[in-house]
Amino acid sequence: MLTIIAAVATNFALGKNNDLIWRLPADLKRFKRVTLGHHVIMGRKTFESLGKPLPDRTTIIITRNKDYKAEECIVVNSLEEAINAAKEDPSPYVLGGGEIYRQALEHATFLDLTLVHHHFEEADTFFPEIDFDNWIEISREDFKADERHSYDYSFVTYKKK
Repeated sequence: MLTIIAAVATNFALGKNNDLIWRLPADLKRFKRVTLGHHVIMGRKTFESLGKPLPDRTTIIITRNKDYKAEECIVVNSLEEAINAAKEDPSPYVLGGGEIYRQALEHATFLDLTLVHHHFEEADTFFPEIDFDNWIEISREDFKADERHSYDYSFVTYKKK
């Protein structure tokens, strides 16, 4: 049961210059809680933006570079290899970036999205557009902006129909 996890703006923006455009502490806390103990699959650029493997998770990096090495990580050359490397985990997570998300959509059973209720023109990386006719919303929590969160946001989980 592959799950895609992402924070996505209303225009499907993910980030700029290999970083998030927004800061939502509740999203980061939830991300950690949800992915802890699981295999996490990501592209090389996403991994390099993090700078190191995420603690208490098995990090799988997808890259076309056959010679790429990263300590304490599993390095593979395709999404299919990544899914195979995570087969012992009943619920691995795909963390991005944009191209990895695009490839993973056809394999994913769940989308675990933080919807950031704002349009970010400055973004340079985007989540692939989702055909919501293929997904059913199974849970939602809505939150208003506050002193620690600059934007309204929602935690929404979808299951593939």
